[in-house]
Amino acid sequence: MLLNLTILPGDGIGPEVTEQAVLVLQSVADAFGHQLRLQRKPIGGAALTAANDPLPADTLRACLASSAVLLGAVGSPAFDHNPGHLRPEAGLLRLRRELGAYANLRPAVFFPALEDCSPLRPEVVRGTDIMIVRELLGGAYFGQPRSIEGNPGSQVAVNTMRYAESEIERIARVAFELAMKRKRKVLSVDKANVLECSRLWREVVTRIGKDYPGVKLGHQYVDSAAMLLVQRPTDFDVVLTENMFGDILSDQAGGVVGSLGLLASASVGGPVGLYEPVHGSAPDIAGKGIANPLGAILSAAMLLRHSFKLEAEAACIENAVSTVLSQGARTADLAGKGHPAISTAEMGRRVVEAAKASSIPAGPAEKSA
Repeated sequence: MLLNLTILPGDGIGPEVTEQAVLVLQSVADAFGHQLRLQRKPIGGAALTAANDPLPADTLRACLASSAVLLGAVGSPAFDHNPGHLRPEAGLLRLRRELGAYANLRPAVFFPALEDCSPLRPEVVRGTDIMIVRELLGGAYFGQPRSIEGNPGSQVAVNTMRYAESEIERIARVAFELAMKRKRKVLSVDKANVLECSRLWREVVTRIGKDYPGVKLGHQYVDSAAMLLVQRPTDFDVVLTENMFGDILSDQAGGVVGSLGLLASASVGGPVGLYEPVHGSAPDIAGKGIANPLGAILSAAMLLRHSFKLEAEAACIENAVSTVLSQGARTADLAGKGHPAISTAEMGRRVVEAAKASSIPAGPAEKSA
């Protein structure tokens, strides 16, 4: 199969972790007989520096012409004082909208080898396997009007949280369809006691849930869900929620399983999927070679699964990550308690080697055994 990809390294640690994800992708593609076609384009702060636009037209064209997009990270404090449309994050929000990527899938899986990395007791976190389904194109992040008005000292800021029934229905169906392939449980998270958007959200999700009688549907206020995520993370399976709540809860889930650097994501729903680690640009450690590339590498696995339906290849990457962690490989965010830190590149190299080993077909003696 031809894998036609646009790579957006982005800002901060984005280029470092993306490089390792591409190396793993190349290794797996070679092992399974696929061809990679890659083009790299700027986005975010890198694009602002090059073209004074966080999403240049050439970058957008390349993304729309691809089969999938792999993104590193977006964001830089150098642009904090820019107007909203000239900030790095504006490019990412616009890209999601242009790609029609309304469903953000954020798995939080606990690796047994990382029991000492979670702030929770092993018996609490052991077995955690959560899929957060976050609506990505609505809510306060996209709602209009939005503004800051008035003179310094008396300014007023306005953001609008907005959802249409159709937007809620389509993301709900994504969650229920995923639940059918998992433990058949959906927890819808809202704030229906105070927000009209959440009341409509709960009403629509409940209605859609009737189309999936085999799935158990529950509802939880977001503040209560945040508490339960720490107290009983293994109770969660598929978590369905709106844009801002999903942004917050998925980061919390990263802390639960040991590090934000482990979290991957897929933004799907349109013709081209967008895949990126959850951790952001981390400018404080950029260029030091210590960033954790596993979120980017696991995002590459999601790319193979969701955009190309290559389940064996995706599982090969995920198994390789699990293998290197079980062997004691740790980047700085995971190091300690007898495990020295290795570099970003070394972690990537080990995953490549593990992926190569796991993709080698078993010989006759092994098959008969």
